[in-house]
Amino acid sequence: MKMLWNNFKVAFAMYSKIPMPAADWEKESMQYAMCFFPWVGLAVGLLEFVCWKILSTLEAGGLFRAAVMVLLPVLVTGGIHLDGYLDTMDALSSWREKERRLEILKDSHAGAFAVIMGGVWFTAALGAAGEISESVLPAFCSLFWISRCFSALSVLWFPNANPKGTAAAFGKQAQRKTVTAVIVVYLAAACVFLGWIHPVLLTAVAAAALVWLYYRRMSEKYFGGITGDLAGWFVSVCEAVGMIWLALCGLGMEKFV
Repeated sequence: MKMLWNNFKVAFAMYSKIPMPAADWEKESMQYAMCFFPWVGLAVGLLEFVCWKILSTLEAGGLFRAAVMVLLPVLVTGGIHLDGYLDTMDALSSWREKERRLEILKDSHAGAFAVIMGGVWFTAALGAAGEISESVLPAFCSLFWISRCFSALSVLWFPNANPKGTAAAFGKQAQRKTVTAVIVVYLAAACVFLGWIHPVLLTAVAAAALVWLYYRRMSEKYFGGITGDLAGWFVSVCEAVGMIWLALCGLGMEKFV
């Protein structure tokens, strides 16, 4: 139990700003850390659900509610995934060779394209969050769990562009087969949950899977594999695409059901 508790603390200390007791950053403490990475998304999803309900009860305006829904995950995670998204967009927009793109990922300065694409991300997420209805709210909250499940699988099985990076470290230390089995169970549980609410919501998992497949192709083609920044890009894009898709699903369900 102590080992699992340490793995839990490592996952939350690394991927969230939720206060955690000091963790032992040893090899054993990283073997199952990816099992608990989706739990960060679960915490985010639960907070989103509670905030949405409270703001609805208070009859808050749609724009204010959408802003809270978009900013809450950034605050809980400390923006770690969004930081990776911005760095990746800078690197992709450079249209340079792989080695130079990897150097740009490590650059702490934000380029013009990072600022522009950050604005695009927030605008798209804000617009989509403003259209999230109660009928798709559980699926919306599940996005943060689903995106991290797929991200964990990529850390475990996708090739790494930087063998000494964070993503590679978690992937190498993990008990891959065991953690993979756990993540697959997590995704199956998400599918059962969404299908029980409404079959059309299962398409949110399909949308995440398509982004995941594109992530594999893009990372290998332009970077030679994944890095911690690219993993952040995936989580950010996966959630934004999921929000947009669920907003459209919600509008369709209200019109045709």
